[in-house]
Amino acid sequence: MSQPREIAPGATYMITRRVMRRHLLFRPDAAITQFLIYALAVSARRYGMQVHALCMMSTHLHLIVTDVTGVLPRFLQFFHRIVALGTKVLRTWEGPVWDHEAPSVVRLLTRAAVVEKIAYVLANPVAAGLVRHAREWPGATVDVDELGRGVLRAARPSAYLDPKKPQWPEEVTLPLSLPPTIDQDGADGFRQEVAAELERQEAQAHATMHQHGRCFLGAERASRISPYERATSYEALRERNPTFAVGREQGDAWRIAGGAVRAFRASYRAALERWRAGMRSAVFPVGTWWMRVFHGVIVTDVVLSM
Repeated sequence: MSQPREIAPGATYMITRRVMRRHLLFRPDAAITQFLIYALAVSARRYGMQVHALCMMSTHLHLIVTDVTGVLPRFLQFFHRIVALGTKVLRTWEGPVWDHEAPSVVRLLTRAAVVEKIAYVLANPVAAGLVRHAREWPGATVDVDELGRGVLRAARPSAYLDPKKPQWPEEVTLPLSLPPTIDQDGADGFRQEVAAELERQEAQAHATMHQHGRCFLGAERASRISPYERATSYEALRERNPTFAVGREQGDAWRIAGGAVRAFRASYRAALERWRAGMRSAVFPVGTWWMRVFHGVIVTDVVLSM
């Protein structure tokens, strides 16, 4: 049985989902980029999600979002389904699009975590040896200067989506929001922090490439490679699936957050045991999602601090 996850309104997350067997189905051409931005804009508006950053790699997708109303599972279900179905049409692909593993959902609990993970998302094409600088990536992504003030736009793709249905407007816009921990007065400083962290991660990637005697593929070649090929570079087995991040050198925050996660899981499992024993008055901890939505269990209003 998987570990229960707290779904808290207002929480910020880094979300990652991978393509089946590392096929290059999200090769960064114009058609797939348009479809992904359109699907994300429609999905975010439908479920009230604030989007802060994104990067569509050829084999996986990264998002940084804030779940304003606590409906993250609904958003992911809808968004990932639309992306998969559209990709199958665009690529004439008959098999599954997404990897069999569940998406990675990491809650970002501190400003440091938000800065580091946004920079990580933007630096992904550099770390993968595709382009020398994040701004050169031709796929769906954002620039540091756009954080909190940029707007992505996409016309309705001709593939898969029915123009007669009102849920698919002719054109959509996706404003890039500031994370809730950052106010407008601190926006410039926040962007500077992300830029500095991005520069650090790019330099680290350059050093690694040089150490191994490798050259960057380049944006043009990355856009022309066959989407039916598979990535052949080494990828470590995913032994860990973190629940939260607090950033480097945040030991106290890490211990507090770890304690809160353990407390939530213990409270949830104790309530679940009582509920399974027939006690329908069992009270589940705040943040319980599945049992509340599908079984209508009682949820306390006492918040376990993170």
